Amino acid sequence: MTNRGWWQRDDLGYQQDSLHFADHCVSDLARQLPSPCFIYSGKRVTDNLQRIKGALASHGFDQQHGLFYAMKANRFAPLLTYLKTTGLCGIDACAPNELTHAVSCGFQPNEISLTATSLSRQDFETLAGYEGLIINCDSLHSIRSWGKLKPGSEIGIRINPAMGTGRADNEKLQYAGDQVTKFGIYREQFAEALALAASYRLTVTRIHLHTGCGYLNQQLQQWQKVLEQSLWFIEQVPSVKAVNIGGGLGVPHVASDQPLNLDKWAKTLAKVMGGKPWRIEIEPGEYLAKDAGLLILEKTFVEQKKDQWFVGVNGGFNLAPEPAHYGMPFLPVALLNTPETRRVSVVGNINEALDVWYADIDLPCLEDQPYLALINAGAYSASMASNHCMRGAVNEFLIL
Repeated sequence: MTNRGWWQRDDLGYQQDSLHFADHCVSDLARQLPSPCFIYSGKRVTDNLQRIKGALASHGFDQQHGLFYAMKANRFAPLLTYLKTTGLCGIDACAPNELTHAVSCGFQPNEISLTATSLSRQDFETLAGYEGLIINCDSLHSIRSWGKLKPGSEIGIRINPAMGTGRADNEKLQYAGDQVTKFGIYREQFAEALALAASYRLTVTRIHLHTGCGYLNQQLQQWQKVLEQSLWFIEQVPSVKAVNIGGGLGVPHVASDQPLNLDKWAKTLAKVMGGKPWRIEIEPGEYLAKDAGLLILEKTFVEQKKDQWFVGVNGGFNLAPEPAHYGMPFLPVALLNTPETRRVSVVGNINEALDVWYADIDLPCLEDQPYLALINAGAYSASMASNHCMRGAVNEFLIL
């Protein structure tokens, strides 16, 4: 009785009604590994990388592109080291400690693009010690601070086109838009930014933008407008060699989501940025890692309260905060697919009302199943986890 749900694919789905992921039976993994635990598929990450590279190549960016994995999505050291060995990407970092962590995993400073905000004096002094680091300044403060430490060097400038996009038009996932944000330099201050860079003999060789997260096909038209709005900034700087369009590429979370059409995405990019002398750089995090991870949880109880059934598990929203903070649904999946189902709400072990993994979902009956899994747990989960209620203990494993 295999019910092929929308989320199933070649490397994730039921085989003879037993959940498999990355060529492993998930029930076997659950019995072997301490719970709760995150399981990541290295092959899925590199397959996702290759899909992006292929789409770019098919629309004229074969030799004119670079990929920087946004490590804030998942900084698990074995995964970063594995990515270094593939040679498929560099690293996008957003803090000094991320930079040093990436270097410890094998990446060279010239393979790391750092775009950070609200940096301190100590932060800048740390960054300045890494020769070859690609740095993108997001404020007048950043340009001035870097210029004092590294006069005569090359920089990128992060811009804010006052327009953004994100999954399901979720304002919490937008970095630019009608509301003024801390990110990047707006058009009104751009001339001042360029003059300030010139005063320290800084050469602006890169324009950087990142305006939202998790966008899918429905947002591509808006994303095109964001790119078009950014052209004004680029055209003001004859020394630009590269344009970093940030990340934000999303993955499906619910049945109504369609996978991002990378051909259409790359075609949109080529329509605005194709045929230009700039190198195009991209910082995917969610698209590369999110659907490459599972969170395996132990079932703690199945119980009816009034007219509602609850399934409890031994991990809460502190292990993967996106569902609680951003409304990003993480679908629970039974490890054994059975004919009988029940409508339940899956809840965690944190003493907070918002600790609900998924409300009102039909799942196979779980009374006789000791574990379940959450899909799309490979990005912005463990990397954002906390020790709230001292429930932060979690293990991570990489499958190669």
